Amino acid sequence: MAEFTMPALGADMTEGTVVEWLVSPGDEIRRGDVIAAVDTEKAVIDVECFESGVLGDILVDVGQKVPVGTPLAVIATDDAAAVPPSGASSPIPASEPARPGSPPSPERPATAVEPRVRSPLVRLRAAEAGIDLRRVPATGPGGRITQSDLDRVLQPPTLPHRISATPYARRLAAERGVDLATIQGSGRRGLVRARDLPRAAPAATRSPRPAAHADPRHATAQLMARSKREIPHYYLGAQVDLTDALDALRAHNRAIPVPDRVLPAALLLRAVALGLRAVPELNGHWIDDGFRPGDGVHLGVAVSLRGGGLAVPVLRDADALGLDALMRALADAGGRARAGHLRSSEVSGATATVTNLGELGVDTVVGVIHPPQVALIGIGAVRTRPWVVDGAVVPRAVVDISLAADHRASDGATGSRLLREIGRVLGQPDLLVGDDQVGDDEVGDDEDRRPR
Repeated sequence: MAEFTMPALGADMTEGTVVEWLVSPGDEIRRGDVIAAVDTEKAVIDVECFESGVLGDILVDVGQKVPVGTPLAVIATDDAAAVPPSGASSPIPASEPARPGSPPSPERPATAVEPRVRSPLVRLRAAEAGIDLRRVPATGPGGRITQSDLDRVLQPPTLPHRISATPYARRLAAERGVDLATIQGSGRRGLVRARDLPRAAPAATRSPRPAAHADPRHATAQLMARSKREIPHYYLGAQVDLTDALDALRAHNRAIPVPDRVLPAALLLRAVALGLRAVPELNGHWIDDGFRPGDGVHLGVAVSLRGGGLAVPVLRDADALGLDALMRALADAGGRARAGHLRSSEVSGATATVTNLGELGVDTVVGVIHPPQVALIGIGAVRTRPWVVDGAVVPRAVVDISLAADHRASDGATGSRLLREIGRVLGQPDLLVGDDQVGDDEVGDDEDRRPR
């Protein structure tokens, strides 16, 4: 048996609320399946399971708030199939050898093998219907009988078709007067989820997944207060000429279909990712009074939610993504963050965060570090400004890039190296445009590679 527990979806998360169960006891689940939705007070996150097996008992109901690490459900894994169920009879002792001259005992017919059933609900339904479970073909892991196996036996034409829906979706459908038979489910094998209902009832004004917490600012406020209380911030800023990079981006976009075109935000993210690869002292976490470098450049991207608050999806190994791939990842993560459809694996593990407020007309961003990270990079609006090029003042596209860094992990010289490296990369469009990966030998100037 394995336990499915309340995950820690961020360094500041101490508890969460179960918003929706997407599976029922007796259902088969595979590693990586999304089986529940959890409200972290910042956003509603789809939570994946990291065990394969059959869902047993659900221990925490929808609407309950529990601490991180609390068991939410029990999963019967393949390993558990080999363990005899409680109450199994003890081994039968060997019979005494036959006495000489006594007639052999007649052989007893072999008894049918007891089926493997881990779900009490399957046993209950079979008993109510008078079904001998030994006659039910088992398709579950380890030869177990699942609810789907039982449903195939209990399918006489007189029985109405059973709609597959989560308990939360059924409750919402009843409240809104929606017939679940008219809904096309988006879950596995057509499972109707709560997010499917607004498409069938457009008059509803609620979001696809109403957050259980009334004030999404609450968790953000606590995290930011902790950051300013515990982290000695220092701030640096630089203005960077983007003209050549934007010219290269326009040429790149002319050569690809319109839906695939790349936004300047992806260009800037790529430069930040390559900069952090070259200055690893700012890419990682401050934990237990020491700096731990990241195992890759995993960029957290701050996304404003329509209902208030922030979500920070993580673009993993961003420095290894080409520009087009980075744009696709950014668009996908941002869209699902705003819709409340992020997975648990997509909101944890960031090694640095980028916040871009340029679209809102902000010139300079003075950010607050997301603990336990040690750096936050802020990006402002791209402005046309007078710039000196070859001794002449000309109009150029310029952006303000700022750095908030943890003084425990680095000093101003290290921070200035990062800003200088980001500016250097943005001044070399060949490093940015295209899906070719950039090697380590192309990142960082000679001064940055000197022994220190």
